[in-house]
Amino acid sequence: MRIVSICPSNTELLAYLGKTEWLVGVDDYSDWPEEINHLPRVGPDLSIDMEKVAALEPDLVLASLSVPGMEKNIEALDKKGLPYIILNPNSLTEIADDLVTVGEAIGLESSAREKREEFVRNIEKYRSRAGQLTERPALYWEWWPKPIFTPGKANWLTEISELAGAYNIFQTEAEANIQTDWGDVLQRNPEHICMVWVGVKEEKMNPALVKKRPGWEEMTAVKQNQIHVLEESLYCRPSPRLLEGLKKLSDLLHPEISQD
Repeated sequence: MRIVSICPSNTELLAYLGKTEWLVGVDDYSDWPEEINHLPRVGPDLSIDMEKVAALEPDLVLASLSVPGMEKNIEALDKKGLPYIILNPNSLTEIADDLVTVGEAIGLESSAREKREEFVRNIEKYRSRAGQLTERPALYWEWWPKPIFTPGKANWLTEISELAGAYNIFQTEAEANIQTDWGDVLQRNPEHICMVWVGVKEEKMNPALVKKRPGWEEMTAVKQNQIHVLEESLYCRPSPRLLEGLKKLSDLLHPEISQD
């Protein structure tokens, strides 16, 4: 098949299914796995050039609604009459189900179901491990610094937190994406700050700036210098690569019982 992916998480999901060789084009932000780097680029995920997509003559476009504003990509796909499916998972279960959705669309349902079971088994290993822990530190995930955006209950990072033996301090908020402020975060007093600014490489994030926020010198995470600059690509994309991020977080928080 000739497949075009217009979202990094979709590219990674297809890689988990072992079919990157069927890709003939990807969005500008798809950067994993390495073998896709030679492919034609069709623009940033919020401004896909549908002329370029159409020129690649895809049998299927893997579209997404994971970021506000992607709706116009769907409208453009419809106008061009291009075949597509939309993925928009918020939970690990939905990511697992998307493996089958894509598998069915590309004629690999059986192997996709096997991959789904493999993904779920890995999740359950961490769930079992987390169940043995008595201490569960409080995590604050920072998606964007000003204004602050952070994941709420209906987001995969709340699950990732739990599976790593911790909890998201904003799991009290029902939405998947929360806008809040520095005072609210301070009041919730996290023990760890996880910096995963969307679209920003780790070397461009400065923990020193976080320490200078008003009153944050009294925050447990700042007092104990537990501010972690993490790879946003392993935590901000709803793809099976979240398992890699989960392992890193789990080992960071509970190295005494590291999961193989």
